[in-house]
Amino acid sequence: MDKSGIAQDKKFHMMITQPVGKLVSRLAVPSIITMMITAVYNMADTFYVAGIDVQSPAAVGIIFSYMAFIQAIAFFFGQGSANYISRALGARDRVNALNVASTGFFTALITGIVIAVSGFIFMDDVLRLLGSTDTILPYARAYFRYILIGTPFIMSSFVMNNQMRFQGNAFTSMMGITSGALLNIILDPIFIFVLEMGVAGASLATMISQCVSFFILLRLSGKGDGIPLRLSNFKPKFWHYREITAGGLPSLGRQGLASVSLAYMNQLAGAYGDTAIAALSIVFRVTMFATAVVLGFGQGFQPVCGFNFGAGKFSRVREAFWFGVSVITVYCAVLSIGGYIFAEKIIGLFRPDDRELIALGSSALRYECLVYTTIGFVTMSNMFLQSTRKTIRATSLSASRQGFVLALVLYVGSRLWGLEGIISAQPLSDGITFLISIPFVYSLMRELKEP
Repeated sequence: MDKSGIAQDKKFHMMITQPVGKLVSRLAVPSIITMMITAVYNMADTFYVAGIDVQSPAAVGIIFSYMAFIQAIAFFFGQGSANYISRALGARDRVNALNVASTGFFTALITGIVIAVSGFIFMDDVLRLLGSTDTILPYARAYFRYILIGTPFIMSSFVMNNQMRFQGNAFTSMMGITSGALLNIILDPIFIFVLEMGVAGASLATMISQCVSFFILLRLSGKGDGIPLRLSNFKPKFWHYREITAGGLPSLGRQGLASVSLAYMNQLAGAYGDTAIAALSIVFRVTMFATAVVLGFGQGFQPVCGFNFGAGKFSRVREAFWFGVSVITVYCAVLSIGGYIFAEKIIGLFRPDDRELIALGSSALRYECLVYTTIGFVTMSNMFLQSTRKTIRATSLSASRQGFVLALVLYVGSRLWGLEGIISAQPLSDGITFLISIPFVYSLMRELKEP
C-alpha cells in the first residue's frame, strides 16, 4: 500500500473511532478560524468604505446579494461533491471520490466564467435588480467590475474549500482561505485611501485576495491524503451530477434564495433612502461575523457526520449532532445578550456621527438578538440533513430562513409596518425556521438506527 493509502486508512480509523466531541472540536477549529477571518475581511470592506459616505456601504450591501448568488452556485458544486466524497471515503471508494471531485471543481470554474461575462454585458440591469438606487448605482458599478473579474476564482475556491473540509483536511483549507483574507485586510486601506480608489479599491483588494486563495488551494489540493483535482479525472457523467445535486441542492436553495431575498430587502429599504440600505448592510455583516463560529463549528461536524454515516456508525452521527447543538447554543446565547446591550456601540463603530443610521441599525440588531439563540439548532439541523443525503428535507429547511419564509415576512411586514417590518423580517424568519426544523430533525433521528 502506498503512502496515500496508508494515510487514508489512518484517517478512516480516526473518523470512526475517536471520541466524537474531541473529533468535532478538532476539525472545527480550523474551520472557525477560516470563517472568522473571512468574516473580518468582509466586515473590513464595510468598515473602511463606511468612512467615505453613506452610498459606499450601501453599494457593498447591494453587491453582497450577487456574492450570495455566486456562493450559492459554488456551494452547490462544492458541498454537493464534498458530501459524496466524505461518504465515498467512509465506504472506502476512493476512485469515484476522485472523479466527482474533479467534476464539481471544473464545472464550477466554467460556470463562473459564463456568469462573469454575462455580468459585464448586463451590468446596470443586474445592479438595479439587486436593489441599487440611482444615487448608489455609480458606486455599485465601481465595486462590481472587479468582483466580476474574480468570479470564476471565487467560485472555484469555495468548491475546493468544501471538498477539503469534508475530507477532514480543514487545516489545509484554512491555510488557503485565510491567506487571501489576511491579504484583503492589508490591501483594503492601501487601495481605498492611499491610492484614493474609494469603493473600487475595496473591490480590487477582494479580487486579488480571492485569486491568491484560489492558487494556494489549487496547489494544496491532493497533498498528503487529499483528493487531487486533475483535468484527466473530469469525465462528467449523469450520476456525478445526480450525486452533486443530492448533496448540493440544500446549499443552492439556502443561499440562492438568500440572494433573491436580500435583493428584495434592498429594493424595499431603498424606498426609505440610502441610509436604510446602508444600515441593513452593516447589520448583516455584523451578524455574519457572529455567525462565523456557528458555521465553523457546524463545518467541523459535517465530515464526522459524512464519514460515520457512510460507515453505518449512526450512534456516532447522533452523538456528534447533539454535541454540536449544545456548544453552539451556549455561544449564541452569550452573543445575544452582549449584542442587545451594546447594539448602539457596535453599529456606531462604522459611522459614529450618523445618528439616523445608528438608530436604525441598532434597532435591527436588537431584533436579531431576540432570536439569535435558535441559529445554532437551525444551522446544525440543516448540515445534519444535508450530510446524510436527506435532500428534500434539507432543501426545504435551507430554503426557509433566508429564502421563501424571509421573502414572505418581508412582503407582509413592509406592507403592515413599513420600515419597521423590513428591519424585523430576518429575526421573525429565524424564529419560524427554528419551528420548521424541529420535526425534520426528530424524523431523521428515528431513521438512524444501527444496521
